[in-house]
Amino acid sequence: MKIGLLFAGQGAQYPGMGKDLYDNSIKARKIFDLAGQDIKEWCFDGTKEVLRQTDVTQPCVHTVTMAAYETFMDELSEMDQNLLNEVEIAGMAGFSLGEYAALTASGAIKSFETGLNIIRKRGIWMSEAGKDPQGANKGGMIAAFGERKLILEYVEVTREDGILEGVNFNSPVQTVVAGDENALKRFLLKAKELGVVKTVPLSVGTAFHCSMMDPVTPKLHEILLASDLKKPNVKIYSNMTGKDIMEGQSGGEGQWLAEIMAKQTKSPVYWQETIENMQADGICTFIELGAGKTLSGLARKINGELITMNIEDYDTLMKTMDTLRDLIIKEETGEI
Repeated sequence: MKIGLLFAGQGAQYPGMGKDLYDNSIKARKIFDLAGQDIKEWCFDGTKEVLRQTDVTQPCVHTVTMAAYETFMDELSEMDQNLLNEVEIAGMAGFSLGEYAALTASGAIKSFETGLNIIRKRGIWMSEAGKDPQGANKGGMIAAFGERKLILEYVEVTREDGILEGVNFNSPVQTVVAGDENALKRFLLKAKELGVVKTVPLSVGTAFHCSMMDPVTPKLHEILLASDLKKPNVKIYSNMTGKDIMEGQSGGEGQWLAEIMAKQTKSPVYWQETIENMQADGICTFIELGAGKTLSGLARKINGELITMNIEDYDTLMKTMDTLRDLIIKEETGEI
C-alpha cells in the first residue's frame, strides 16, 4: 500500500497543540525538549494571538509536526512485520512551512535542529517583510471560493498599483489571494459586488507567497546554502510545481534545493496539483501530520475517493494506526 505523508502548514496552529503528544510519547517529548522551553510554552500555554505571530507560529507548527511524524514512525515500527512489509511511504508533501518538515523527514535537511534553526529565522524574516516601519502588518490573505479562473480575473482587475496575487491553489473551488490591505479591500468589494465568489479572511500575520516576501529570498538562500542539504530519500512533491522537487535539477543537490526553498516563500503553492500528481503516482491513502486536519479536508475536496487520516495527538495516532491496519488487511484480502 502506497502512503503519502502530508505535513501541516502555518494557519493550522491552536492553543495547547502538541501537549498530548508530549505527555504520551517519548519521541514527541524528545522533539519538544530539543526545540526549547520557549516553544513548549508557546505551544502548550500560548494564546491564539501569540500563536498568530509569524515568528512564533512557524517554529511552533514545525515542532508539533515533527513530533507527530516521529511518534508515527515509532508506532509504525512496532506494527506486525507482515503488515509493515505492505506499507510503502511513497511520497511526501508539506504545505508551505510544512515543506521543511517533509524535507527533514526525508533526510534532505539533516536534523530537526538544523530545520528548526532555518525556520526560526524564516519566521522572523517573513514577519519583518510583512510589516511597515511602524510595525503594523502591510497585508493579509483571503480564501476565495469559486472557479480559479474567475478568482484570478478578479485579482487582475482589482490589483491596480498594489500587490495582489493568487498564491495558494488549494482545490478546484478554493484559491487563496494575498496582497496589501488596500488591494485586498478592492478584491473583497469586487467579490461582494458580483456575488459569485465567497471570501473568508485568513488568520495569518501578513501576505505570504507573494512579492511582498521578496526581501526574504536572499537571506533564506544564504542560510539554506550553509545547511548542507541533500537529495531526499523519499519523493518530495514541490509546492512550486506540484511535481518531484528534484525534477530538472541542475548543479549540486544542495544548491538546487537552496534555490527552490528560498524562492518558495514568495511563490504560489500548487496544492491541488500536488495531490493530483501524488494520486497519479498511485498514492490514494494520505496521513496528515501536525496540528489540525486542514490538508486532509483539502485532499477530499480535490478527490472524494481519497482516504485520509491525521495525527495531531495520541487519540488520532491510535485511530490512524487502527485504520491503517484495517486497510492493509482489506487490501490483502481484496476487499479494496
